[in-house]
Amino acid sequence: MASYLIFSREKTLDERELSAYSGQVSATLAGHEVKVLALYGPHQDLEGAPSEVWSSSKFPTSHAAMVWYNSPSYREVREHRFTGADFRVALVEGVQ
Repeated sequence: MASYLIFSREKTLDERELSAYSGQVSATLAGHEVKVLALYGPHQDLEGAPSEVWSSSKFPTSHAAMVWYNSPSYREVREHRFTGADFRVALVEGVQ
């Protein structure tokens, strides 16, 4: 069943770290079946605390999403995200 990784950037802490993350994250997707559905486009926060940006990526299964998320290449790159901003990340299974 398709699954979606959804990232919400809540607060920027270090622009240089975010820039390093942004410049390296795409390469970590190589070899993974993933489709980026939304990437930091205009958005409206309808409820809850405001967010700076959102992104959403579709994977064929939750397992496939976690294989990428826990891959050595992404684990290394995401350290820039951890120090560059506060994010919320959710893995959501599709209905079909």
